[in-house]
Amino acid sequence: MSPERSVQGFTLIEMVVTVVIVSVLSLMALPLTELVVQRDREQDLRIALRQIREGIDAYKQAYDTGHIEQKLDASGYPPKLEDLVVGVDDAASAEPRKLYFLRRLPRDPFVTDPNVSAADSWGKRSYESPPDNPQEGDDVYDVYALSDGKGINGIPYAEW
Repeated sequence: MSPERSVQGFTLIEMVVTVVIVSVLSLMALPLTELVVQRDREQDLRIALRQIREGIDAYKQAYDTGHIEQKLDASGYPPKLEDLVVGVDDAASAEPRKLYFLRRLPRDPFVTDPNVSAADSWGKRSYESPPDNPQEGDDVYDVYALSDGKGINGIPYAEW
């Protein structure tokens, strides 16, 4: 009588099939992961653009209502983005006080260089520059992303 051998464990073929299945599943998940990361960055870009643009609009409204000292040659928009955070003196207040329009200046999420300041991560358009060819000038009328990429919707980030 020959003793029966009990075989335990996996065969080589079962192991190879398992590795192939796991590899195929991970390759299918990789593009989905990249899409999720891009969508998160785009959401951060939308939020940052909205915050800065609302700060610029609040600055302009404060200028128009006399809370910021008015000058003849000024457009009423902030001279630089940092003014939204640093604040300006309230010209309408009897007591010395500052007006702040942003707590902090958000960075462009597509600028990954940590040496670039938050203000320098954005393209700036002055009030005098045309919308199809934005240029910096004496004030900041609008901001845009400097990235060459396109969004999931097919629109370049610079046009958002």
